[in-house]
Amino acid sequence: MPAPHTDPAPTGALNVRPPEAEVLRRRNQRDAVARSKPAGPRFVQVLMAILTPFFLLIAAVRVVASPVFLWIEYYRPGFPGDGYGFSTDDRLTYGSYAVDYLANLAGPRYLGSLVLPSGDHLFNAGEVSHMADVKGVVLSAYGAGIVLLLFFVFAFIGLRKTKGAFVRGLFAGAFVTIGIIIALAVLAALGWEQFFTDFHRIFFANGTWTFRLEDTLIRLFPGQFWVDSALVVGVLVMLVASLLVIFCWPTPRRVARREAVQAAVEPE
Repeated sequence: MPAPHTDPAPTGALNVRPPEAEVLRRRNQRDAVARSKPAGPRFVQVLMAILTPFFLLIAAVRVVASPVFLWIEYYRPGFPGDGYGFSTDDRLTYGSYAVDYLANLAGPRYLGSLVLPSGDHLFNAGEVSHMADVKGVVLSAYGAGIVLLLFFVFAFIGLRKTKGAFVRGLFAGAFVTIGIIIALAVLAALGWEQFFTDFHRIFFANGTWTFRLEDTLIRLFPGQFWVDSALVVGVLVMLVASLLVIFCWPTPRRVARREAVQAAVEPE
């Protein structure tokens, strides 16, 4: 009786693992290629990690410095009323002028020329001067935000050939952002008044940002407004940073897919 045919099937070799020496050689080759990569992409990743918190903070501030947030804040239950006679509609009308002024290109006259039904000026000279200072800071921040947006666009374009580099930069930036927000939240919780004062001292000269309770700026934007604003900014930034961590997390599947693509384009 003839012996059965024992030759391996033509496709049997596809299931055979390469020799350990070959696996080690390929791994060492990939590591050598990784080490020999130019420092440019890594430098861009470091910049991304540093700049991500600033970009997210500026974006969150832009969301809060809007008539929509003003409306939500004034009409939310529990928001303190004005003890000097402004109705909620008055606050929304006058507060909208102040918020709009921060984002437009008008000069101090935009606020200085506003008058109450009684004929008195809505804002006094000190308030108008402070709002001009605030506007300078806010517009500078918005300008920086545009520059940062362009940086991230060019970083995305420049890092396309380095697989996963842009995602790793965002991933690192998200963790840096979370750390900064946690630190700021702790400082604010330990002493809000001191935190608020120190923040103003960074950007404004002493004596230019303190007002009486009956002044319009305090009536439109009481202390609770700033507590709520800081809380919303922090929550928005933490939310976006957390989403970046989730979607950029280097799971085994994502790493394997990236390595497979990288190996396919690299020479043996």
